[in-house]
Amino acid sequence: MLIGLMSDTHDNLPMVDRAVRKLGEHRVELVLHAGDYVAGFVVPKLKDVKCRFIGVFGNNDGDHELLKNRFSEYSNMEIRDVFATIPIGRTKIALLHGSNKELLDAVTKGGNFDFVVHGHSHTSEIRKEGKTLIVNPGEVCGYLTGKSTICLLETNTRQAKIIDI
Repeated sequence: MLIGLMSDTHDNLPMVDRAVRKLGEHRVELVLHAGDYVAGFVVPKLKDVKCRFIGVFGNNDGDHELLKNRFSEYSNMEIRDVFATIPIGRTKIALLHGSNKELLDAVTKGGNFDFVVHGHSHTSEIRKEGKTLIVNPGEVCGYLTGKSTICLLETNTRQAKIIDI
């Protein structure tokens, strides 16, 4: 399955539009967002991915209830608090923001997941910890690094690729 990964959109609507377009061009089957949408007005822009969308909260997502309400307006979208386990067949993906370092370390080093997807640092990274592939898609917003990125994750081949947007 081809999965689009994104994080740290931080209200940058033009970059959100570009990320959604790029994910559409690659015909991803699922999008995972590792948090820091920031405001509810970002959510309608994300709905255009045209596939299932699962997200978690980040440390800059202030009004959780508003974000939950905005997500509930779209049948293809859901937000699952600060941590989510996403089973895809026999593959297990952990999705979290990564601002809680102790939790991130426990999840990445525990060996219970095939993939761990996180954000928070705004820096894209793909690395292995035992059998677990750990992916930070970087930042969509481009505010801290000056680089706007997403990631494509192919679960069958266990390959991930950072894409500039």
